[in-house]
Amino acid sequence: MAIDIFSTHFLNRVLEYLDRPGAHLLSAYFPFEQPEQSEEIHFDVRSGKPRITPLVSPLVEGVVVEDHGYTTNTFKPAYAKDKRRFQPNAPLRRLAGEQVGGTMSAQARREAQVQMCMVDQLDMLTRREEVMASEALQTGAVTVSGEKYPTVVVDFGRDAALTVALLTTARWGESGVIPLDDLEDWAALIQEKSGAVSTRVTMDPKAWKLFRASAGVATLLDQRRGTDNTLNSDIVALGQGTEKARYKGNVGEFDFWVYQDRYVDEGGTTQQLLPDYTVIMGGPDVEGTRAYGAIQDEKAGYSATRYFVKSWMQDDPAVRWMMLQSAPLVVPYRINATFCATVHDGT
Repeated sequence: MAIDIFSTHFLNRVLEYLDRPGAHLLSAYFPFEQPEQSEEIHFDVRSGKPRITPLVSPLVEGVVVEDHGYTTNTFKPAYAKDKRRFQPNAPLRRLAGEQVGGTMSAQARREAQVQMCMVDQLDMLTRREEVMASEALQTGAVTVSGEKYPTVVVDFGRDAALTVALLTTARWGESGVIPLDDLEDWAALIQEKSGAVSTRVTMDPKAWKLFRASAGVATLLDQRRGTDNTLNSDIVALGQGTEKARYKGNVGEFDFWVYQDRYVDEGGTTQQLLPDYTVIMGGPDVEGTRAYGAIQDEKAGYSATRYFVKSWMQDDPAVRWMMLQSAPLVVPYRINATFCATVHDGT
């Protein structure tokens, strides 16, 4: 029986099993998914202070302790719609990499085009989420904007003390500055503000070069190397395509990763995922979540899912269309368990 490669079921099953592109920040800090049954995304922010149990005489009533409060936030995310057009004569032309003169049938070329298109769609969606993750970790907020969608800043309310920029003589690389001391201070600040323990440090390459060159770092990292000059610990890669995220070892409880990627924004300008001299701190206590509003499409059954793909045929002219839909937002539930520093101004 012939398979309709453009059926909704087939398209979504193919996309489900394709390799995912690398996304270090999503994998490291936003491992959870939260699909919603409505077009809005809901997330709770729980507040509280490190209290202790009240003491009283055993002969008096117990003291009523009020529960920690929380605030429920509701946000209607921008809707991602990646629409592709398949020209009717495309299967009659040789694909890139195909032998000159052509060796594939027209149907085989069409199937290959479908797969390449879907890989690119998912790559772009993942990169969009990675950009959101980077912004949330840097600033404690995500700016969402799009065509006929008013610009909205989703502020997760990170404490202002958890975003710093080192200036003049406090910059990494300056005489007397000890980056390891800074990391210890920042980890203590995270614990003070959130109760969370920070164990993961992600730097862009320029920040890493300053850190690696600082006093004591090379010696501490070298102590973890065996006689064959290989790292003695089990290193678990985070996400796929991890060649962009390089594990550098650890010092004490801190695991160090160097990461940088680039993307082209809506204006056609190439941007860095992490600005120069960026240091991000966090860990599992961030409870980062990738939230998704419901798919607003009858063919999708208005389902709660990360994405939905469908295809349809336009008869005149004979053009095939394929569209991926999603409503994403990354949410760091414990935003004060994150920290970002700019450790140099580049001057």
